[in-house]
Amino acid sequence: MGRAEVRKAQQRRGARRAPSGRAKGAEGSGSTGKRTGIRRFFTWKKVLGTFFGLALLGMGALVALYFYVEEPDPNKQALQQSNVYKYADGTIMASKGKVNREILPIDKIPMDVQEAFIAIENKSFRKDQGVDFKGLARGLWNTATGRGKAGGSTITQQYVKNYYLTQDQTATRKLKELVISLKVDQRMKKPEILAGYLNTSYFGRGAYGIQAAAQAYYGVDAGQLTLEQGAYLATLVQAPSQYDWSTASAETQKRIKIRYDATLVNMVDMKKLDEAKRQTLKFPEPQPPQPPMGMDGQKGYLVQAAEAELNAQGVERKLIDAGGWTFTLNIDPKKQAALETAVQEELESKLERTNVEKRPIDQRVQAGATSVDPKTGHIVAMYGGTSLKDHWSSNALRKDYQPGSTFKPVVLASALENGSKTQDGKPITPNALYDGTSKRAVVGSDIPFAPQNQEDHSYGTPMMTVQEATNFSVNSVYAQMIVDVEPPNVKKTALALGMKDRDGWPEDKPAMSLGTMSANTVEMAAVYATLDNHGKKVTPTIIKKAEHKDRVVEPVQPIGAQAISRKTADTVTKVLTGVVNDEGGSGNKVRSSAYEAAGKTGTTESNVSGWFSGYTPELVTVVAIFGEEPGTAKQVTLTGTAGLGRLGGSSFPATIWKAYTLAALKGADTGKFQLSEADMGAVQTPSRSASPTPSPSPSSSAPAASSSPSPSPSTSPSPTATKSGTTPSPSTSPSPTATKSGGPKPPDPPLIPEH
Repeated sequence: MGRAEVRKAQQRRGARRAPSGRAKGAEGSGSTGKRTGIRRFFTWKKVLGTFFGLALLGMGALVALYFYVEEPDPNKQALQQSNVYKYADGTIMASKGKVNREILPIDKIPMDVQEAFIAIENKSFRKDQGVDFKGLARGLWNTATGRGKAGGSTITQQYVKNYYLTQDQTATRKLKELVISLKVDQRMKKPEILAGYLNTSYFGRGAYGIQAAAQAYYGVDAGQLTLEQGAYLATLVQAPSQYDWSTASAETQKRIKIRYDATLVNMVDMKKLDEAKRQTLKFPEPQPPQPPMGMDGQKGYLVQAAEAELNAQGVERKLIDAGGWTFTLNIDPKKQAALETAVQEELESKLERTNVEKRPIDQRVQAGATSVDPKTGHIVAMYGGTSLKDHWSSNALRKDYQPGSTFKPVVLASALENGSKTQDGKPITPNALYDGTSKRAVVGSDIPFAPQNQEDHSYGTPMMTVQEATNFSVNSVYAQMIVDVEPPNVKKTALALGMKDRDGWPEDKPAMSLGTMSANTVEMAAVYATLDNHGKKVTPTIIKKAEHKDRVVEPVQPIGAQAISRKTADTVTKVLTGVVNDEGGSGNKVRSSAYEAAGKTGTTESNVSGWFSGYTPELVTVVAIFGEEPGTAKQVTLTGTAGLGRLGGSSFPATIWKAYTLAALKGADTGKFQLSEADMGAVQTPSRSASPTPSPSPSSSAPAASSSPSPSPSTSPSPTATKSGTTPSPSTSPSPTATKSGGPKPPDPPLIPEH
């Protein structure tokens, strides 16, 4: 190739390289030219086009999601509530449930407290569509880049998350939250959404919802929260575990105050708070964390009684257990404390509960009691046992023991109400005469019955009055009386007074006179309260009101119609004052100058239970002790409890009753029984045909540990009385048998039904 040809070839190659060279030169000098490589794909037009395309695609996807995603059913935890129990004065007694929550309507939450939450959580709440798109974008970016929890949620979104979804921080959950929030905002009014948010939010200390939070941090109901307290709770809800003032570090407390101040400043900006007032507000330090309001002490038993009463009104157990109830009880906290103290001081302090080897029999003793205001029917105090962990079922409600001789006033009431007569045709009145011989066979019954009196004592020379037979709880007299009245009539009276008809009620047996049916302390309190209320039916009730947002329950009407005549009721009451006032009366241990009282003791066969049912014009209280084999329901004797002999109604039940009644009525203006209609009946003289059975001679070693004083046959009360309408007095007061001090310990008395 010649030079000329080589030159031409070089020129041709140079011409081909020229465009590339010019491009480099242009780029280096800032001149324009064609883009090369990846830059050819990223122009502003393409970027903007892609962005708007994606935005349109996203909007389309959101529209599709809006129609695709349905509002789900609420999650189970969002619906769970606790049941709240209050004393009669409104103070909180206990809370029971898996989730400590009580759902409130928005009108129960103060307006300035509502505004505090809006101010710090979502200032635009009342105007937005349920979603803050800027905040949402920020939250999604934080979640996607791992920078922490998503923020920017509106109150509506937080409510949706709490009520419908979970707390998972995922993009999928966030998208669902967005769509459901838009729908919820269209369907629900703002106050409803705010109420849902406040009721489902978690505030720490185990408190779900504003009501539980108010109680946990300030010991008040939500309706009593101040603006300052509400502002702190609004501050707290963002980070409950960190912002609990009582456990926060000094540095965290500074952050709490900053957020608290921001809440108030925002309220000023929203014109919901005056700046001058804001300057006067002080940070409200919450109370230290309190232990859970559990079922300790008597609380568990009171809860059992309240729930049982609601269940008896037709509310199913599953509806009660689902939660959401607010029970206000009739329990007076002062009287309740007095009853608990009386049991502790008069019984528990005398038992060896912990030292099983020293006195194992003391482990058998169970105590129960019910106290009622006879004018209202309200159960003002109740004792169910030492605690639920020791004894699950309430001794106040148990129905597996017999009431013993506390049933005898029912027999007398039935006799008076039915105008019954003795075997010799004379009307049965407190002055009527009966043969008090122990083991005397009843007359006029197809079923043979010859009950033994306490310690086998016989009474009467030859006869005794019904008043005296009641004072000394003479079994043989009341066995004959129920035959004269007829057992079915007595049962009818018992049911009218408030006892319950159960299987095993001995309808036609004379033994029924000794209280051989089953009953609990509430039933016996009903009987004696009706007597105290001049014969008007009293149905003891522990529930003052039971409220639930989804249902209404009408309270029990504790005072009903006339169950027996006032004349009958007042006559029985007058007779029962003799049981207390007579020196030899089985209830004389409860006598006091501080009150006027009427009552009756009771001890069941084999000494498995002892009762005292007594009343003043202001208060009716039934106290019982039961012998129960530990860990079983087997009934066992109480004899030997606390190192004593036989225990009856005049022992621990009577002393508990007196100690409680003195404390419960302390400072009260106690009155006298108004018994103007009481009729003791004409004084009777023994019939010439009466031939009393010879009285057996009691052993000279009769024990002093009897459940009540036992009159000696040689000093039997005389049936003389001065005039109709007065309580006859024994001509010679019965004196309890006793052993000389320092003598050998007497044997236990026979285990028989008695007082």
